[in-house]
Amino acid sequence: MKRIVFSFVVVLLNTVMLQAQSIMGKWKTIDDETGNEKSIVEIFEENGKVYGKIIELFEEKNKNAICSNCSGSNKNKPYLGLIIINDLKKDGNEWNGGTILDPKTGKEYKCLIALESTNKLKVRGYVGFSLIGRTQYWQRIK
Repeated sequence: MKRIVFSFVVVLLNTVMLQAQSIMGKWKTIDDETGNEKSIVEIFEENGKVYGKIIELFEEKNKNAICSNCSGSNKNKPYLGLIIINDLKKDGNEWNGGTILDPKTGKEYKCLIALESTNKLKVRGYVGFSLIGRTQYWQRIK
């Protein structure tokens, strides 16, 4: 019985600690198709909404790349410094209601972000319903 109570307390504390963690900070992006490290994105809050900006690129070919397929104000902007996550709002244990930009294609998708663990961020871009989309797992930079 003591083990059951102890296990319950440990699970409860881990849940509370995870909820207290912030998604703000620097995250290493990992390509979900190749497994390669692509960039570092800094996630920050401004006026109650969350944004993500590319602050470093790992692939040499992308260091001077521009968002030629983007539209609007992002058209022909360099990847470096590009804000790719826009207007997310906290909703329980996740952040959603905004968009994520794929600089390679110039396409924007609805976005959902949630902490999987202290140092692992689930980033999902999708069209329509969250069932139709792609998920990447980013690693926190310490």
